[in-house]
Amino acid sequence: MLFHSQFFVLVFLPIAVIAYYSVASSPMLRQWVLIAASLAFYSWWDVRFIPLLVVQIGATWLLAILAERLQAKWPLIVGVVLNLCSLGTFKYLDFLIGIAETVSGVVLARSHIVLPIGISFFSFQLISYLVDRMRREAPIYPFRPFALFILLFPHLIAGPIVRHNELVPQFGENPLRDGLWKRIGIGLVLFTLGFAKKVLFADALAAVSDPLFAAAGGRSLDFGEAWTAALAFSFQLFMDFSAYTEMAIGIALMFGLILPENFRRPYLAVDIRDFWRRWHISLSNFLRDYLYIPLGGSRHCAFRYAFATILTMGLCGLWHGAGWTYVVWGLWHGLGLIACRAWQRFECPMPAVLSWFLTMLFVLFGWVLFRSANFTIATSILGSMFGASGFHGTLQSIALLISTAFVSVVVPSAHQIKDQSWRPHPAFAVATAIVAIVCVFRVGKSEALNFIYFQF
Repeated sequence: MLFHSQFFVLVFLPIAVIAYYSVASSPMLRQWVLIAASLAFYSWWDVRFIPLLVVQIGATWLLAILAERLQAKWPLIVGVVLNLCSLGTFKYLDFLIGIAETVSGVVLARSHIVLPIGISFFSFQLISYLVDRMRREAPIYPFRPFALFILLFPHLIAGPIVRHNELVPQFGENPLRDGLWKRIGIGLVLFTLGFAKKVLFADALAAVSDPLFAAAGGRSLDFGEAWTAALAFSFQLFMDFSAYTEMAIGIALMFGLILPENFRRPYLAVDIRDFWRRWHISLSNFLRDYLYIPLGGSRHCAFRYAFATILTMGLCGLWHGAGWTYVVWGLWHGLGLIACRAWQRFECPMPAVLSWFLTMLFVLFGWVLFRSANFTIATSILGSMFGASGFHGTLQSIALLISTAFVSVVVPSAHQIKDQSWRPHPAFAVATAIVAIVCVFRVGKSEALNFIYFQF
């Protein structure tokens, strides 16, 4: 079930909100309503994966209980391994078989296992809880709120990656507390904003970028086509993923819950470190706290820092997809972070405009690699961008690219919008309603496109 489908907007979400507030005075009942809604939401994709989701949640919770009773860490370690094995089996088994096939020269059968949607996100959340238990930074929660922490449908499929301490304490707060209508109103605004970014921008950009990346598999794009493909996908990815995040944060607000921020206008970043403080913030924070810092981070020598950065970003790339293009994309950003830190140590800052321009070029080249099905396509497009096929051809869909660039850098982040002092105004309410209606009719014309990050 897609957030921007007519069924979700007109049927599922209103029923879930009404059912939730009808039992709002009972913490137990309202949590069960959200659990039931979340299971229904997830099963809409493929009911066969409900047992996997429930077993991973139940096993993680039981192992945390066992570790507490035995006063031992080994059950927690077992839990981390089990969650990694689940993720590895479903997401990386065929990738590993391919590596073995290349090394051995023997043709091996692929498993062709269907990837459970959202497994990268809920597995990371379960692992973060277990690691926090090892660090004595997480309590033992009752099963119901613990399960809801993972299952909550706004973030279940594609994040943000939520920590237990960010969400579980909120389940005990009365949703009818002061500010109820403000939360619902802002939630509707954020949902509509994400709805519009997905339907009016991201999907339109997909119609530009997808044919060009597909064509690059059979011929060299001209200069204009290559830059169009790179720019269109760069804006498409941001519009698509930030749209999902804004819709998720908006939905959660309708239930009186606050999800963490995930984007902060990343295309205004003036260096690569700044970019990763603005892009997919919940993933950046997860990798920093559970991988980069334990590996030594920047607290030791330059070699240790470089090792921690390269390994962290390589695994970041692998998390995005079981393919070498993703790994190299992650390593590309790892090298960028190292170069950025080295330059900053010279204490010779470059002009902000030049720094921003170089950063965007770096990110743009990386997105070509990220989007390409293989290295042949990536090198072909990058070569065309540098004039390998000549400098003929012009940018396509210029009006769409310009309008998307404007929205990307001008529209505040979801939390900036949430934290503003809002005063109700009829004109704004009417405008928001009109945008929502336009989007509903737009998705009714054809089958709604999946969010890009659903495949990760």
